[in-house]
Amino acid sequence: MILDLKYGTGTIGVHIPDSAQAFILEPNHIEPVASIRQALLDELAGLAKSEPALLDAAAQATSVAIAIPDETRPLPVKKVLPILLDWLFDHISELDPARVSILIGGGLHPPLDPQTQERLVPADIARGCRVFAHDANNSPMVDYGHTSRGTPVKINAHVAEADFKIAVGQIDPHQFVGFTGGSKGIVIGCGSAATIEHNHSLMFHDEARVGLLHGNPVREDLNEAGHMVGIDLAVNFIMAPTKDVVRILVGDPLKMLVEGAQTCAALYGVAIEEEFDIMVASCGGYPKDICLYQAQKGLNLASQAVRKGGHILLLAASTQGVGDDVYFDYVSQFTSPEEVLADFKKQGFRMGAHKAYLFGRTLDQFDVAVSSELDPGVLQKCHLRSADPSRVIGEWVENFDGVPRIGIIPNANTTYFYRL
Repeated sequence: MILDLKYGTGTIGVHIPDSAQAFILEPNHIEPVASIRQALLDELAGLAKSEPALLDAAAQATSVAIAIPDETRPLPVKKVLPILLDWLFDHISELDPARVSILIGGGLHPPLDPQTQERLVPADIARGCRVFAHDANNSPMVDYGHTSRGTPVKINAHVAEADFKIAVGQIDPHQFVGFTGGSKGIVIGCGSAATIEHNHSLMFHDEARVGLLHGNPVREDLNEAGHMVGIDLAVNFIMAPTKDVVRILVGDPLKMLVEGAQTCAALYGVAIEEEFDIMVASCGGYPKDICLYQAQKGLNLASQAVRKGGHILLLAASTQGVGDDVYFDYVSQFTSPEEVLADFKKQGFRMGAHKAYLFGRTLDQFDVAVSSELDPGVLQKCHLRSADPSRVIGEWVENFDGVPRIGIIPNANTTYFYRL
């Protein structure tokens, strides 16, 4: 059997030997909205009944900040932003476009160059609003103090100083946040390096895991920080692997997160009866596999359905390379994942280097091979081995004692598993 799985902007064929038992582990189906425009307009119109106080606050605003994701997220910003801006200018008739700031919130991702910024938010879409690319290390920040878990809450001043703050983002499963969405688009997307680093350092907790909101310290810390910042409105999208929008939620960030997480879990949570011997994991193509740094999420989620000592093939084109210099410089110092784990625990949490730790946790327990556009020598420095997909699967099956169970995940960056 040959399967065509998403890889970059195209697909890659993987041969699965007939001597193995193969299981395709796909998200569940939820019908997409008939019209993104109409669904968003309906949600915005519904605020008059569900959030009248929020509308009153918006009507009195003289400045607005809108945080949107960067290109590592497939949210259809060019469709969504004009609708949201129309609503804003209709609802706040005196609002000056020059007093509206659109922040491309990339967190600790490298700052965008002007060409990429223009591609994400062209001038005709911006409609006279100011557009900024957030830089976690250099953008001006406003300090809100610390959360109860010690996270310093420092947010881009263009967001912090606005009267009305809007976070636009996706609700997706996340390996240690539980689910994205809600306040994350501003607290992480537009936060300082210190904010992001301390929040993510909470990932060592046992309850910092995919699919869990309540009791998850990383997620609860984000919620608290968002409350401190005073995020007024969340515009959250839940998207199928096809990139179709299946639900739009508009309202209070925490309420939308809780409600949206239920839909997201129904879409991406997959039940399994037992673990697999071999896993073939496609991150889901572009932009989920835009770089190795992003692809790690798919490796982590896939590993949760594989028996200890089993094999994982990660399909991640990584056309933009490794994706983070701090991660690459750190992991390159060591000769094995075991050394990475020992040093990271000794030195303490450091953003970027944490990705080496996350990779290391998986590499320490599973045999991992990667199919990508990266140079094999670069992968080797990351303690990963380059492999031809069909050849390595054939070797694993041939050397297996018995009939191996192979799981195939077409969308590994968002699919997560629970045992029946």
